[in-house]
Amino acid sequence: MIGWRDVYKVVEAMVPLYFALGLGYGSVRWWRIFTPEQCAAVNRLVTYFTLPFFTFEFALHVNPFAMNYRFLAADAISKLLTVAVIAACAKCRSKGSSHCWSITTFSLSTLTNSLVVGVPLLNAMYGRWSEELVVQLSVVQSIVWLTFLLFMLELRKAWGGSTHLKMSPDVVVSAGSAPAGEGGREAHAPAFNEAAAPAELMVKVEEGRKEGVVASRPSFRKLMKMVWFKLALNPNSYASIVGITWAFIANRWHFEMPNIMEGSILIMSKAGTGMAMFSMGLFMAQQEKIIACGPGLTMCGMVLRFIAGPASMAIGSIAVGLHRDILRVAIIQAAIPQSITSFIFAREYGLHAEVLSTAVIFGMLVALPILVAYYVVLGFLS
Repeated sequence: MIGWRDVYKVVEAMVPLYFALGLGYGSVRWWRIFTPEQCAAVNRLVTYFTLPFFTFEFALHVNPFAMNYRFLAADAISKLLTVAVIAACAKCRSKGSSHCWSITTFSLSTLTNSLVVGVPLLNAMYGRWSEELVVQLSVVQSIVWLTFLLFMLELRKAWGGSTHLKMSPDVVVSAGSAPAGEGGREAHAPAFNEAAAPAELMVKVEEGRKEGVVASRPSFRKLMKMVWFKLALNPNSYASIVGITWAFIANRWHFEMPNIMEGSILIMSKAGTGMAMFSMGLFMAQQEKIIACGPGLTMCGMVLRFIAGPASMAIGSIAVGLHRDILRVAIIQAAIPQSITSFIFAREYGLHAEVLSTAVIFGMLVALPILVAYYVVLGFLS
């Protein structure tokens, strides 16, 4: 049973996040320390350095030989079910913006902040074994689902920014900019990419020569080549894979990483969550309102996070035969607040960052009573 001491442990894990958020917010709104360009640079630092080291570090300490693969299968089924439903809805709507919202909906309904909120809370509810399950899911989320999110974001960027402008029979110019995010915000190209070209290319032609402008799309093969090349340059796509590979080797032959290497990793990874929240504070301060996306989208995000996510996880868990406490843990962990990493990626790629930031901030505020309510209700079910 959850006591006040257990509640305090959860609050103790969450308050430092809001401290970093407040510092970031005040740095722009009150103290005017950072310019918009510097705020974007901070987010890029988080995206390409602190987050990869953070995911790499916690993947190092997982024991792959002790994983509950039925539990992981339930999670995979629930997420694949969510992807199928989102894809069907997007196909029915068949609008250009529906594909962008499909990516955001996937983030809101499947990606959780398990390590910060889930570990202390589930440890208080069900004990140490539930904490280990949450950590296992976090590793799989980093390896599979965050990489899948990156793939979709890069695919959207490549598909929207690879229009070819044919100026003459002999000259073809490619405009490689990413599409702007919702609300007219400019998408930021990843740090390791070449500089994006302007979306509208102004070309001076010789007098008397006026050639037509023809828009075309790249072939599927070329598009995939572009996307996989960008993913190969993004450390987020392989940091957790390298970490879990080391964990396999270390647990198989029973040896530890040298202190000099582990210290080098820790000095960067410890800044991961704090800097991510700081970047979110910077982003919030640049918006006109605290709830930048409006109450309607905020409520939609809360429904996806706290109702749709647990519902799909319940279906996946029942499908693989989970029952009793492990079924309860599966459902409750699916209602953990929104992943901070999903906001960082949304900010970097210019896709509904205001929706994801609101989901993270207000999701953590309302998460504790909602998760306790799930715990009480599921406790009455046999």
